[in-house]
Formats: sequence, C-alpha cells, structure tokens
Amino acid sequence: MPEYGRQLPTINHYGGILVMLQRLSSKLVLPILIASGLIAILRSVWAMMPVKLDRVELMAWQDLPLFVLPPEPDPAAQEIVEQYLEKLSSKGALPQNQGVWIQSGMRRLATHQGKVPLPAASFTKIATTIAALEQWEPSHRFETLVSATGSVKDGILQGDLVITGSGDPFLIWQEAIALGNSLNQLGIRRVSGNLVISGDFYLNYERNPAIAGQLLRQGINAQLWSQVIVAHHRSMPPETPQPQVIIDGSVKVANSPIAKKILLLRHWSLSMTQILREMNIYSNNELAQMLAQAVGGAQIISKLAAQQAGVSPTEIQLINGSGLGVDNRISPRAASAMLMALERFLEPHQLSIMDLFPVAGRDHDGTMLARQIPAGTTVKTGTLREVSALTGVMLTRDRGLVWFAIINGGWDIRNFRLQQDKLLEKLLQKWGTIPDSNNSNNYKPVLLGDPLRNEQIFIP
Repeated sequence: MPEYGRQLPTINHYGGILVMLQRLSSKLVLPILIASGLIAILRSVWAMMPVKLDRVELMAWQDLPLFVLPPEPDPAAQEIVEQYLEKLSSKGALPQNQGVWIQSGMRRLATHQGKVPLPAASFTKIATTIAALEQWEPSHRFETLVSATGSVKDGILQGDLVITGSGDPFLIWQEAIALGNSLNQLGIRRVSGNLVISGDFYLNYERNPAIAGQLLRQGINAQLWSQVIVAHHRSMPPETPQPQVIIDGSVKVANSPIAKKILLLRHWSLSMTQILREMNIYSNNELAQMLAQAVGGAQIISKLAAQQAGVSPTEIQLINGSGLGVDNRISPRAASAMLMALERFLEPHQLSIMDLFPVAGRDHDGTMLARQIPAGTTVKTGTLREVSALTGVMLTRDRGLVWFAIINGGWDIRNFRLQQDKLLEKLLQKWGTIPDSNNSNNYKPVLLGDPLRNEQIFIP
C-alpha cells in the first residue's frame, strides 16, 4: 500500500460506538455528550483521521442530526480560501464562476459554492474511471489474437493473417510495431492473403474495423510508416527493430468467426489500472471516450458516479466521458467524493488512487508539466479554454488526508494554475507535512509496446 495508507489509523474502531449512539434517544445522549466533552473528542478524531467506511455506512451516519458535517468550516482554512478568491476577483475572475471544497475525514474545512455543479473539464475522467472499474477489475487485460489460415514457408504465410480483438481501447502504434516484430520472430515477413479483422479491434482509438485494419497494415510494415509512426518508434527502447510484414492482399472485415485458423500470438494489453493511469496522467480524451462508450455512455457514467460518491445526481452532469465541453458539470464536493469513493474501492485490491492518477514529485509529464503542486499530492487536473480545475488529496500533519477540489471559470488559465498551486502550499504550511510520506511502492513505469506482452503460441 502507498505510504500514507500505512501511516494513518482509521476510525473504524469508533464505528461500534457511533452505531450504538444512533440507537439511543438523541434527547438523552446529546446532553451527556456535551457535558462529557465526548463531542469534542469525536470531532478531533474526524479532523485528524481518514475515513475508511463503506458508502452505505457513511451515508447512514450523515443522515443523523448528531453526525452531520459541522456547519462551521475551519476558520483558518476558510480565511485562506477567501483570500485566494479575493485575489482571483482582483484579476477579473467572477466569484460565481469559482468553486472550492476542502474536506478531511467527515469534516468540511472550507467551501465556496462547494455543491454547485460547474464546468469541470477533465474531472469528468474521474467518473469515467469509476465506471471502468465497475466494468472491469483493476487487473483486467484485454487480449488480441493473431492467427493464420495457412502454413508458413520461406518467410511467407500461405493464407490470411487474422486479427481477433476483444475491445482493447489502448492498442496504439507502439503495440502495432511490437506485434510486427513478434511476427518477424516467427519467421513471417510476408502474407500472401488478406489481413482479416474480426471481433472488436481498435487501433489508435479508431473504432471502424476496416480503418483500424488499414492502420495495422501500416504499423507492421516499416516501409509504409509515416512520420508520426517514426516518432512513436523513437519513443520505444533504442534496440527496438523496425518490423516488415508485407500484406499482398487487402484488408477484410469478417462478419462471422473464422473456424479454421492457427493461433500464432496472443497480445495482452496493459492492465486496466495502467490504462486508467495513462488516461489520467495525460488526460487522454480519445481513450476516455473509448472507455465511456464501452461502459454505456455519459448518462450511465453520471448515474453510477453519483451513486458511488453518495452525492445528488444534480452534482454530476455529463455529456461525454472525456470532459470536452462546458456542459460537463461537476460540483467541487462531488469531485472530492468521487476520489474518496475510488480510494475505498481500491483498498481491498492493495491499490490507491496514487496508482490511477498523477502524483506531484513522481510524475513530471502530461498534465504535471510546469506545475508547482506540493510533492506527494495526488491530483487530477482539468483544462478548457475557459476552465481550470484541480482536485486531489494531500497528507498533512494536523489534518491527516485532506481532500480538495478547485474549479476556476474564466480566461486566465495560467494565473488560475499558479494560484491553485499557491493555495495548496499555503494550506500545507498551515497544517504541516509528514516527512518521508510521499513514496508509492506500487508504481512501475509503463513500457508501451513491451514485447513481453506478446505471448508466442505457434512454434515454427
């Protein structure tokens, strides 16, 4: 588990006390609690420790008058947020276009329009992440089968090369290059027949099987490479060969399964965890759309995300799975609640949101370029021409895990990013840091086009 997941205790130990109290008459218990100071103790527990409760239990507690989030925010945090908003306002950013939500455990620390759905850009990908993990396990891998309808002689496949897909949304140029090299290793350099596409096969986010097949034909034969493919090849390890698999026939799309064929290779995709991390680090809109379509579309994603986060459906209003367009609206509170829901879901899998989203100080590419976010903070960014958003969680000494969401509407994107980073730094200075708490033991860099994910079945 990530470092912060091991260092902090949970309040599950107090669950039995709270459940017992809810069964008693509040008229009897409340004066006793006030007199004994137990409320103050419980509030300090909420403020200092992260919540590891299932959604149903948490929502049940929130329905109790005694256990609602305290109506007053943390005065120091609220003051810092008000100063942040005043600075934005002085630059022309309208207050009604800004949203902030800061929470620790069950306690709200600061808010400004926290429950108001605002254009949130790529916060939408958090909802898509939830829906994807509802559909597939974190360890799930898609398989693409490569088969032949004839024998191989003198480097020539005497028949068709058949590709059978299972919906891999992240089959890109590097993977096609690796497939071509694996075919060369089997002794195949030419196909006398056709390239036949079967099943759900996509390449470079192209869903049309005929077009995806044409792209694959190009990718496995370096003689047909464009400058774009050359650039992707350069991103692979220096020793990666340039494949040559020439297709003499044309690209065909099979309308029914092909019975008589010999399985040559089984290509395994990245794990779902790795696919989602690539999507979130680089805010890949095409990949997000592929996943969104696979799980049923924006309406299903909206409904599922709201259910898992325990917020009103009005706080998550989506028109797609990527966040493109100002009609994708999410409240700051809902953004934080979705991340907390993901953390609870991932814990039994020995994972954390650090394994799905960029972490400051660990990730430097994609959406983390030129950001000055405090090290160890797990985040998701969102950017449109008129929107800059940032949500995530940071570990503090005094408040434990602090979940935050900031949505800025306006045109000064560069200043929005700068002020977001400064706001987090000020809050961290107020609450303190924990030394050596920013390590993730689960993180392993992804190798796109890894030949080890091509399993050789046919023995020449």
